[in-house]
Amino acid sequence: MSTIKFLHTSDWQLGMTRHFLLEGAQERYTQARFDAIRTIGRIAKEEQCRFVVVCGDAFESNQVDRKTVARAMEALKEVPVPVFILPGNHDPLNAASVYRSSTFIERKPAHLHVLENAVPIRVAEEVELVGAPWLSKRPVTNPLEDAINGLAHADGVCRICLAHGAVDTLAPDRESAGIISVAMLEQAIAEGKIHFVALGDRHSLTKVGDSGRIWYSGTPESTDFRETHSGYVHIVEIGDGTVAGKGIRIGQWRFIERERVDLNTADDVEALRKSLEEIENKDRTVVRLNLVGSLTLSLSSALQKNILAAKDVFGAFDVRDDALLVWPDDADFANLGFSGFADETVQRLRSKIAEGGDEGTVAREALMLMLRLARGTA
Repeated sequence: MSTIKFLHTSDWQLGMTRHFLLEGAQERYTQARFDAIRTIGRIAKEEQCRFVVVCGDAFESNQVDRKTVARAMEALKEVPVPVFILPGNHDPLNAASVYRSSTFIERKPAHLHVLENAVPIRVAEEVELVGAPWLSKRPVTNPLEDAINGLAHADGVCRICLAHGAVDTLAPDRESAGIISVAMLEQAIAEGKIHFVALGDRHSLTKVGDSGRIWYSGTPESTDFRETHSGYVHIVEIGDGTVAGKGIRIGQWRFIERERVDLNTADDVEALRKSLEEIENKDRTVVRLNLVGSLTLSLSSALQKNILAAKDVFGAFDVRDDALLVWPDDADFANLGFSGFADETVQRLRSKIAEGGDEGTVAREALMLMLRLARGTA
């Protein structure tokens, strides 16, 4: 068997929206997903890949708008090798499928193929693809099991299986319908029915099992904080008894979460500011901070100023500060020239803060506003 090299990708999620993205960021996020298709084409050519397989969820849903489908077809025209798309759980091949829409059919380039069933497709003299398309959003069993059961020994061809869904070794609920058995896949490989399983659904580039022949490609553009290795495409090379693969990063977007940011001193606040400043490509970065500790009103005011500045430049910036306490300190009101009614108001608010509760929270916010107004930073 001669060496077979192809590009494995999945979960393009074309048409995906993210409500938390700030003004203008959703447009950049959408464009990045179409840019990824063109990048895939360039890499396929550079790596001398014979074809591209897209293992499910090329579209976010079957209800994506006409423009999304049209833009996808324009981008796919620039991919210089055959492309084989497998319908997944987001875009199943049902009666309302995007792959049966007039826009898709009329604009589809000739080298783009949709795998509509599990019948093996000979894509070259020595290469065969077997797809396990989703025909509904909620199948009773994963389509892959039926596809594998119908296969005989792969004599004289390299057989690549395309599938979509969660595997039992990684899924929290291994008994739920649609879960893929890794043991079943490994057995099919050992019996010579298939040589490689290209998976979609998991958004991180992930090896599955022990054979080295079962992989998730992950999504080419990150979609969530939970993804550990997203933003890649997977180059697979199958030789005589060997399989080699490598991930190539193409993603423009990043999701960064800091699960615990301790803030107690001025140095802590400044260190956070500097760390945010050092992040590159802020307009394509989503940040989530979980703040803990305690700050004086003055330091809290400085922190809020930094947060407002960050929101101006990042794609999205989420701060969770329920565990961050803010306390008034005598130094907060030194040299502000408060007297008379203003000074009495400050003292009453500080007393309310000491009492706690909802009124204490409101009093703290009022004091912070007074401090900003007095210093001209509101």
